[in-house]
Amino acid sequence: MREPIFRGAATALVTPFTPTGEVNYPKLGELLDYQIDQGIDAVVILGTTGESPTLPTDEHIDVIARAVDMVAGRIPVIAGAGSNSTAEAVDQTRRSSEVGADAILSVTPYYNKTSQAGLVAHFRAIADATDLPIIMYNVPSRTGLNITPETAAELSQVDNIVGIKECNMEQVGAMKRLVPEDFQFYSGEDGQVIPMLAWGGSGVISVMSNVIPATTHDLVWHWLNGEHDRARELQLSVIPLIKALFAEVNPIPVKEALNILGFEVGQPRLPLVGPSEATRQALTDALREYGVPLRSTN
Repeated sequence: MREPIFRGAATALVTPFTPTGEVNYPKLGELLDYQIDQGIDAVVILGTTGESPTLPTDEHIDVIARAVDMVAGRIPVIAGAGSNSTAEAVDQTRRSSEVGADAILSVTPYYNKTSQAGLVAHFRAIADATDLPIIMYNVPSRTGLNITPETAAELSQVDNIVGIKECNMEQVGAMKRLVPEDFQFYSGEDGQVIPMLAWGGSGVISVMSNVIPATTHDLVWHWLNGEHDRARELQLSVIPLIKALFAEVNPIPVKEALNILGFEVGQPRLPLVGPSEATRQALTDALREYGVPLRSTN
């Protein structure tokens, strides 16, 4: 029986940058400490929200290594190590394993895409490169490629492919029917946490938990502990905030939200730019309405 990497809420953490665009490592440590202090269950370093496409491989691995050291075993560190080049994904996976990551999050190939047979070959090659557990990441809206239920079922037979971060919620039921009981499902949509949990999912890999980690953790655990009405209340309560956090392409709004709250995480790297004034105002209003406190600078 394969054990889940985590149950609950994992934060797909932003990567903080200095005003001149370098990775702000002291700030990364602050963000990790804040997440852990607020009860988050795991953290994903350099997923989409971490702007992984803009970090060259050496810098990418250095960020993961530093995060592993900063977390120091307090929660699982899941390394984003996907690519549309299988060779690059394999290299990032191996190197993430060597620097101490606890697990790998691997996105489907994008732009060049592939067939379902190609997906099987791609993920098998990645699995062969490490003993770490692997969570596949299926996000067709970004990649233009979907892992079908049948392909997920085939890949779920690989010992260290242990789960999927799924954004195509319409196929979760069909997929659940085909995979082993110990194959884990995580919602990739903050607005669809309860539906995933109702299908028997283990939690969420979340963007909104960058700004409300305790609430995101509680939302999942209320459901897992059988407190379904309370979980449902929390899911409904975050809808306006989620709308603001996805008013522009992720992670533009969530980085701005953290800046509004006083975390000073910097701006995205090009080709992403800061948000429009309308988005900034919507974020300010949503954060104020939800009651997210400004961070003390003392």
